[in-house]
Amino acid sequence: IIRSGEVRVNKGRASADTRVAAGDVVRLPPVRVSERAADKALAMRSDSARAAPAREFSVLYEDELMLAIDKPAGVAVHGGSGVSFGVIEQLRMARPQARFLELVHRLDRETSGILLIAKKRSALKHLQDQFRERETGKTYLAVVRGQWPANRRVLDQPLVKYLLPDGERRVRITGKDDPDGMHSVTLVKVRSVGAVPPLERAGGQALACSLLEVTIKTGRTHQIRVHLASASHPILGDDKYGDFELNKMLLRSAAGAPLKRMFLHAWRLQFCHPGNGQAMELMADLPADLQDFTNHAFPPHR
Repeated sequence: IIRSGEVRVNKGRASADTRVAAGDVVRLPPVRVSERAADKALAMRSDSARAAPAREFSVLYEDELMLAIDKPAGVAVHGGSGVSFGVIEQLRMARPQARFLELVHRLDRETSGILLIAKKRSALKHLQDQFRERETGKTYLAVVRGQWPANRRVLDQPLVKYLLPDGERRVRITGKDDPDGMHSVTLVKVRSVGAVPPLERAGGQALACSLLEVTIKTGRTHQIRVHLASASHPILGDDKYGDFELNKMLLRSAAGAPLKRMFLHAWRLQFCHPGNGQAMELMADLPADLQDFTNHAFPPHR
């Protein structure tokens, strides 16, 4: 009901992370669920959690309050929306002695990189407060189609969620006067300009591409993907907002290294430790598949 826009706060469309304050007017549609249906849904969720295979992930940092892992691409952060289980369910199975494990934030399923998990409720609140108040620094590495203009460093465009006919969620740019629009700011820095291997679409010529450092000042759903695509520089391999024809060519490219998934990696995360307040900076190297593609598209001599 949130995704379909039926939940409103002060007449505006609410999202799952909307916070309410005293005096807000909240409108909910009628929701009727039988006790039998509710019990069945609860049982299904419990079964999914039990079915999750135990799995540990590459640890970037860990102490008694928090855990930072390097999430691989292709793994959801949690179960739901057609996914039986995700990172958090697998970690709980791998660590049955852990009393508390909760996601601090999310990453798209096809995005790799740094993911924080709280090991105590106090740490969860402290870290989520930092994310909500935009006190963290989140920088991603992305490769996009074409040569990004070096002077285009700030993308400040509101985003709005909508549903496809099949119920799948999407996000698009909207006007600044749209009451449902969510303020969204993305900073872009060009790290390198290169070229993908020659493709038949380009008549045998290599196509320009750019390796970007992308820092988000707001954490909206699909923010980086939509902002970059709206600037006519979609992320290579993006199956929702990308250049689908180019993606297919990159997938079967024999020259160089084929790109089998979206080139978006949560590379650096800056925040304050939830216990002692110390400034922290975590970094996750590019996974092997993306590093291999980078070596071919952006050779050192270029």
